[in-house]
Amino acid sequence: MTTNNSTKQTALIVIDVQNDYFANGAYPQWQVDEALAQTLLCVEKAKQQSIPVILVQHLADNSQGDAPFFNPGTLGVEIHPALLKAAPDAPIITKHFADSFDSTPLADILREQHITDVLLCGIMTQNCVTHTAISKSAEAYAVSVIADACAAPSQMVHFIALSALSRRVKLINSTEW
Repeated sequence: MTTNNSTKQTALIVIDVQNDYFANGAYPQWQVDEALAQTLLCVEKAKQQSIPVILVQHLADNSQGDAPFFNPGTLGVEIHPALLKAAPDAPIITKHFADSFDSTPLADILREQHITDVLLCGIMTQNCVTHTAISKSAEAYAVSVIADACAAPSQMVHFIALSALSRRVKLINSTEW
């Protein structure tokens, strides 16, 4: 998106909206359906504003046996079908660590698209969303976390993570951009 300042370009990065975090998955999260609904609204808004959408998918390292969730080749590791339907052409970045920049091409993709501002949302607020938002690599961007489009294991964990994030990045709701 080109904002009032023509040098600003925004991307929406959706982190780990995967089946294992939903009902019948290996690790269901607090208010995950509500977070998904807000995420889908954000994806639609991004498409309307020509903002690129990038999906991030976590793959467990199961070299020493199955992990508790996100095992490659399982239904649980797959990105939620509603998100894939909403953003069928979005690139999918696979990662093995909490930070979406760590050992992935995310920074290269953002650089190639001349991105200056990133909007983050996804699951889990206290882990992958936080680690991506405060990553050393994220310092190159104006980072905003879309708080109502994130989920965590519990309400308390979600709000503790948001409180901690608020000291480092801008927190917004899905209606504020």
